Amino acid sequence: MATVLLARHGETHWNREGRVQGWAPTRLTDHGREQARALGSWLADERTVDRLVTSDLRRTRETTEQVRETAAELPDPTVDSAWRERGFGVYQGFLAETLFERHPDHDPEKSVSSLDATPEDAESVETFCDRVSSAWAGLRATVGPDETVVLVTHGGVVKVLLAAVTERSLDATITAHSPPNCSVTELRLDGSDAELVAEGVRPWRE
Repeated sequence: MATVLLARHGETHWNREGRVQGWAPTRLTDHGREQARALGSWLADERTVDRLVTSDLRRTRETTEQVRETAAELPDPTVDSAWRERGFGVYQGFLAETLFERHPDHDPEKSVSSLDATPEDAESVETFCDRVSSAWAGLRATVGPDETVVLVTHGGVVKVLLAAVTERSLDATITAHSPPNCSVTELRLDGSDAELVAEGVRPWRE
């Protein structure tokens, strides 16, 4: 069976400040780089990785670079914009707490109506989910039966994929908290079936 390891990027300065990131070129903190290097060490010790894929945004590319600092045997990454976070348009850069006090209907942790709300210059949830679903279908079509793929991506992408491979509703999944920075969500593929093995774990901390 094939394995796909979904790794969220390391901590960024905007993660720490609680800002809406979207497509912003945010950079990792020192702690975020440490997280990524620890993830790389775990991958080098515990997994044989056949393919490495990353979103094109700065925080995921930087995470991938740091992962490879301690896992030099990993293959060269494939950079793919299809795996980037949802675009939040004019909300990008705002402090989430302040923004959602002003616009509570757009708070994904308080109102499912946010699924229907699209800020100016942003992606709708439907457009975002369609993009991720198309990328997932493309990845699955090319994964070998015993291949292990590491996908360095974003919290929103991980949540969409969790809805795709479990019985959870998209509403429940997309409005949940994002997995921790540099956590791993493991999916196992067997033909047309996909199974969730582990969610949001940080095995490199053990």
